[in-house]
Amino acid sequence: MIAPLIDAFAPKNQPLEPATVVGTPGFQRLNGSPGRVVRRAEMVQDQPIPPSAPLVVQVSRWDPLKDPLGVLQGFSRHVPHELGAHLLLAGPATASVSDDPEGDQVLQQVRRAGAALPRADRDRVHLACLPMEDLEENAAMVNAIQRRADVIVQKSLAEGFGLTVAEAMWKARPVLASRVGGIQDQIRHGTSGLLLEDPSDLVGFGRAIRTLLTDRDQAQRLGVAAHRRVGQEYLAPRRLTQELDLIDRVAG
Repeated sequence: MIAPLIDAFAPKNQPLEPATVVGTPGFQRLNGSPGRVVRRAEMVQDQPIPPSAPLVVQVSRWDPLKDPLGVLQGFSRHVPHELGAHLLLAGPATASVSDDPEGDQVLQQVRRAGAALPRADRDRVHLACLPMEDLEENAAMVNAIQRRADVIVQKSLAEGFGLTVAEAMWKARPVLASRVGGIQDQIRHGTSGLLLEDPSDLVGFGRAIRTLLTDRDQAQRLGVAAHRRVGQEYLAPRRLTQELDLIDRVAG
């Protein structure tokens, strides 16, 4: 079923239901003016996400290097139903992205894989296609989804600097990501997140998700440390200060 994601902006423990009108969420634009979320995402799902269900999220382009198919398979095969967790794969509406010719092909591949799952697994897997016409509106949607998440993953096969990783860390969410590219510099394994040594290890991927869902003290500790690390290392004012300090030292 494809349905509009109207209530994706609800806080934790509020429903994410596709057919409930809940008003028009607002946000502040970069220029300080008020913005409204007026467009709707498309949801590919058999059932809506239950209000209190633990939620595992990956936000990324529909790109084979982001491995959304591996995320779906690792979750459905190795995260047991008893945990009550649901998976949300969120990416751009492919019709609104002109510079990603593989996007629709990857999305359709993930959709077919999801449709082939047993009914019980289909019920706990959700795809969200987010509108891209207004990038600040899109950012508000991503922000809301990340803040609703209990665990955020980035199971990339290759990556530079993981922007969605830094966003998730800033929101104090426990992050599970692949030890590839720049991500391995962003996350200190076991301190500010968890790193998957082999991105193709679906069993290890599922095991790490189970750990973060069941050991809430560890998950909270990782999230707090992640937020602190982004504040210390990756915010623009901090980076500017570090660069000025470097220039000052070089200049003598």
